[in-house]
Amino acid sequence: MTSLYSIPLTLNDGSDVDFGRFKGKAVMVVNVASECGYTRQYAGLEELYGKYRGQGLEILGVPCNQFGGQEQGTDAEIAEFCQRNFGVTFPLTTKANVLGKEQHPLFAELTQTDDAEPVKVKWNFEKFLVSRDGELIARFPSAVEPDSEELIEALEKALR
Repeated sequence: MTSLYSIPLTLNDGSDVDFGRFKGKAVMVVNVASECGYTRQYAGLEELYGKYRGQGLEILGVPCNQFGGQEQGTDAEIAEFCQRNFGVTFPLTTKANVLGKEQHPLFAELTQTDDAEPVKVKWNFEKFLVSRDGELIARFPSAVEPDSEELIEALEKALR
């Protein structure tokens, strides 16, 4: 497995960083979309960020237009939408593919398994919890809400 920390990212503001900026933090990576039935989860994610950021949580939203064409805006439009409607302050990347030949390297690593076949992202708002050591420790499907007991339990364990 490649170190997640070496994977390059382009943030929504155009700045180039790598996942290493989160070293030592627990990170929830979420593929997001503005026109999805789960879009309201932005509010719950922002709530988590506000509550746990001081304890070492980072949330990284990765806009993706691969599921039902539900993220068609530009990077600037996406950022404005998230801030205006949900008060999002956690970082967003530029739009990226989470599936296929053009899959972002972050999702290539997050979906890798010990088996030969990776477990594909199924829909918007899948959540990947990465430990402070850069290891994937939990994955939650879209229907698992940010305030769900199972997600909070995994998150709090990752922050200990």
